[in-house]
Amino acid sequence: MTDSNPESPDARTPSNFLRDQIAEDVRTKKYGDAVVQTRFPPEPNGYLHIGHAKAICINFGLADEFGGKTNLRFDDTNPEKEETEYVESIKQDVRWLGFEWDRLCYASDYFGRLYEWALELVKAGKAYVDDLTADEIRRHRGTLTEPGTDSPYRTRTVEENLDLFMRMKQGEFPDGSRVLRAKIDMASPNLNMRDPVMYRILHATHHRTGGEWCIYPMYDYAHGQSDSIERVTHSMCTLEFADHQPLYKWYIAQLGIFPSEQIEFDRLNLTYTLLSKRKLLQLVQEKRVNGWDDPRMPTLSGLRRRGFTPEAIRAFCAQIGASRTNGTTDVEMLEHFQRDDLNRRASRAMAVLHPLKVVIDNYPAGQEEFVDVANNPEDPSAGTRQVPFSRELFIEHDDFREVPPPKYYRLSPGKEVRLRNAYFVTAKSVVKDAEGNVVEVHCTYDPASRGGNSPDGRKVKSTMHWVSAAHAIPAEIRLYDKLFTKADPYDLEEGQDVLSNLNPNSIEILTGAKLEPSLANAKLEGRFQFERVGYFCLDPDSAPGKLVFNRTLALKDTWAKIEKKAGA
Repeated sequence: MTDSNPESPDARTPSNFLRDQIAEDVRTKKYGDAVVQTRFPPEPNGYLHIGHAKAICINFGLADEFGGKTNLRFDDTNPEKEETEYVESIKQDVRWLGFEWDRLCYASDYFGRLYEWALELVKAGKAYVDDLTADEIRRHRGTLTEPGTDSPYRTRTVEENLDLFMRMKQGEFPDGSRVLRAKIDMASPNLNMRDPVMYRILHATHHRTGGEWCIYPMYDYAHGQSDSIERVTHSMCTLEFADHQPLYKWYIAQLGIFPSEQIEFDRLNLTYTLLSKRKLLQLVQEKRVNGWDDPRMPTLSGLRRRGFTPEAIRAFCAQIGASRTNGTTDVEMLEHFQRDDLNRRASRAMAVLHPLKVVIDNYPAGQEEFVDVANNPEDPSAGTRQVPFSRELFIEHDDFREVPPPKYYRLSPGKEVRLRNAYFVTAKSVVKDAEGNVVEVHCTYDPASRGGNSPDGRKVKSTMHWVSAAHAIPAEIRLYDKLFTKADPYDLEEGQDVLSNLNPNSIEILTGAKLEPSLANAKLEGRFQFERVGYFCLDPDSAPGKLVFNRTLALKDTWAKIEKKAGA
């Protein structure tokens, strides 16, 4: 077992084979006196999601643990899908998570060197220009049980290949007409080694190099060499790249360059969550969500907008660790770490989402007072605030029943309850609208119960939050739920697309909420626990006089109960 995560003292962090391997490499001086060097290499073709957070924490965290360094490198080899917007969002997300890179790099920084190395492989007879179409190359590659078939262009001479490849670079040929392939082994049991494509022709404008290039390296060719250029000692990636490792090593060995090592770990899969940038882009483009930072999205910008904290995400990633086997983690576990963090850090406030007016008939008209309320009972250093109290209040509509069901302890005719930090009140009568709906409850209060305590020791079974009507500020509240209805969004019936499992009730917007006046000073990304309701944060859509709050999570913690039961 590794050390417990300091940000979550109760977390039992599983062992991490990546840490063990790095420790052994340092002990044996596998790379001499070189420091541990890692990299986080996203392609800038979308926004980062919670799955990337795991990779970020592993790469930056382990390098930091061993006194090493981490580069942020953009694998920008596909100009048709990559944008500067994505580059900037990725940089922002990495910093938001709490990490800072040693060097900012781009695969496009190495286009010249990668091209020169490709020429070396052509000259050595280890790469050739192929005129087959993409479909023909696919058919020639064979299957898992049948070897591939040599391309008729595999026997081209070195001179012919050099001439064609340089003309490819000069822009003489149209897109898709030719590729450069490595000459390895068409009978290899690993399909990735059956003469993989190294370069394709693509007349497209690159976000950094513009129109300088019309041939672009494939990921499998560019990645290992980029690692080598940066002298990455431990190139950690997810398990889907395990079958690519022999090719990663082959290129490095043929070129005789710094021997970076690829190590694979399990990717993060979460229930009720889609972690495919292609599908997330589809959600955005089809306007199924309101952009990459929609609080229902699993993107880091979406989680941030919803009110998640980097500390909770880091604690979650530390807890799930890394293994050599893919699995699925319950999203309730992530939410558990977030509740735990917010419980310790979020300021408390009172907010009524579905207001019902209460009039205290025996409270002096025109009088107001202030009750002293703790900002966070978990943190005495957070201090207290003064909350106004007056004759007319708002309570939650569900906190009153004219005809209460069995074991209903909240407000009902003749029943006494406690108003949090204020007084005991007893419901006496109601006012109804033309349809017979209760729109106002009249009560009396006990002046001797100020602070919520009775001098004669009588007990009440319910404590309710409230907001002074005279001081309340209006707000829009956005309640978010899971984006998908099934734990496995890919659990599809015939003819269905994964988006068929979208939850039609993933957002509910309330426009009539009433908040205590202190929330008028809320700041962006400020997090609050609305007492008895849930955790919320201020949304960027807010404007003066129009506050918008997003619900981060409800108060109920299912995972905590699951964990407790498992440990019983």
